[in-house]
Amino acid sequence: MILTLAKTVQGSTDLGIHTKMANRHGLIAGATGTGKTISLRKMAESFSRLGVPVFLADVKGDLSGIANAGTATGKVGERMAEFGLGDEYLTGFPVRFWDVYGETGIPVRVTISQLGSTLLARLLGLNDTQEGLLNLVFKVADDRGWHLLDLKDLRSMLVYVSDHAAEFRVQYGNVSAASIGAIQRQLLQLESEGGNEFFGEPSLNLEDWVQSEGDKGVINILNSEKLMRSPRLYGAFLLWFLAEIFETFPEVGDLDKPKFVLFFDEAHLLFDDMPPALTKQIEQVVRLIRSKGVGVYFVTQNPLDLPDTILGQLGNRIQHALRAFTPRDQKAVKSAAETFRSNENLNVAEVISELGVGEALVSFLDEKGMPSVVERAYILPPSSQLPPLDARERDQAYQGDVLYRYYKDMVDNYSAFEALNEEKAKAEQAEQAEQATNTAQTQVATQQATQQKSGSGALEGFLGGLSGGRKKSGQGTAYNVADALGSQINKQATKAISRGLMGVIKNLLK
Repeated sequence: MILTLAKTVQGSTDLGIHTKMANRHGLIAGATGTGKTISLRKMAESFSRLGVPVFLADVKGDLSGIANAGTATGKVGERMAEFGLGDEYLTGFPVRFWDVYGETGIPVRVTISQLGSTLLARLLGLNDTQEGLLNLVFKVADDRGWHLLDLKDLRSMLVYVSDHAAEFRVQYGNVSAASIGAIQRQLLQLESEGGNEFFGEPSLNLEDWVQSEGDKGVINILNSEKLMRSPRLYGAFLLWFLAEIFETFPEVGDLDKPKFVLFFDEAHLLFDDMPPALTKQIEQVVRLIRSKGVGVYFVTQNPLDLPDTILGQLGNRIQHALRAFTPRDQKAVKSAAETFRSNENLNVAEVISELGVGEALVSFLDEKGMPSVVERAYILPPSSQLPPLDARERDQAYQGDVLYRYYKDMVDNYSAFEALNEEKAKAEQAEQAEQATNTAQTQVATQQATQQKSGSGALEGFLGGLSGGRKKSGQGTAYNVADALGSQINKQATKAISRGLMGVIKNLLK
């Protein structure tokens, strides 16, 4: 089956993509205002008509009109009349709106655990030492059964590992304070770009993006106007998205039609600030994801904006006009011309600069997977509404979606942050209990010592009183009693001695 996308300028021959080759990826390129978005819309509509779910990264916010049927006016009306297309050609398509920030669509979230330590390390641009430490943090959390859902979970784990560095050094390896600090700084930057909204639950289930309504595939539109200003966060989403597809989709080989098609508009914005590690990761996924029945299409201004390793994987190509005003532009024109299978009736290098709006050089893979001869063609007009939906229409569309009720509110489930707080609370309670026990023991010891001292003082006072010792201040009642008793005894003893002496004297005198 062929998806008709264009007609040749001469002869009006239909040109299109063989559906079983649609998973060999593709490229839509051209200068600003040459018709790239029209080609993107037409391809997305064609896949949806075929029943294939589609994903679109809407960078400029002008794709939401796909939800409504178009009108036979302006350039669309002219092309419809030129190609003999009737009013039945105009139709809307099932659309689902998504937004990482939850402002203009259903929120898109992913957990830290789902992203994984490897992808997160590459996203943050960590070196080998820092990546090793991040792996250690994930391992500690996993061993203790603590889930890493959002950024506060990861931060709390970093603090926990730092506080118990001596303990973990023996079991897991060295814990560097400098690496801990470097990771925390990168997380702060990620948070400033909207990481708190992106990481959390409920996380996105890809099955919700691979849906159809009736006989048409659902077109999932991710509003990327704000997201593209945070390339790190966009890179995180793209990496997770492609990796998740690769891990969860089964191997299917070359199907009669793809299971899922992805379009990344303004791809040059994506790769401009992309760390080399992320670029390599995307290249690997793009190369391997074909066997999952998934097609990836990049839309950019200049083919040179894409890394050569990725550009070489894109077999289906629509090339709109390029302007050769600068040496770099001239190089781009030459490079683009050389990538097409030559046509003896067409000077590609010259034609690229001459193409009008809605015209393009087209080359698709044939049924054997070989590039077809390049042709100059008119892109068929889109069937849907060209202007985007207004804010009210868009809000009604996504807020009335059945999935919105499930994804709209972030859920803060029990995770590492809560587990560590509980552990901290238990430690504080244990410390307080120990302090209370120590205080009680001290009080008991003090009381016993006081009692012993009181008893000893009484005995000492009693003996002192008996012996006629002088009373000291604070000796107490015992000393008084003993002192009185001692005085009486002394008086009686003195009288007895005196009487004895007088008796002796009297006897001597006789």
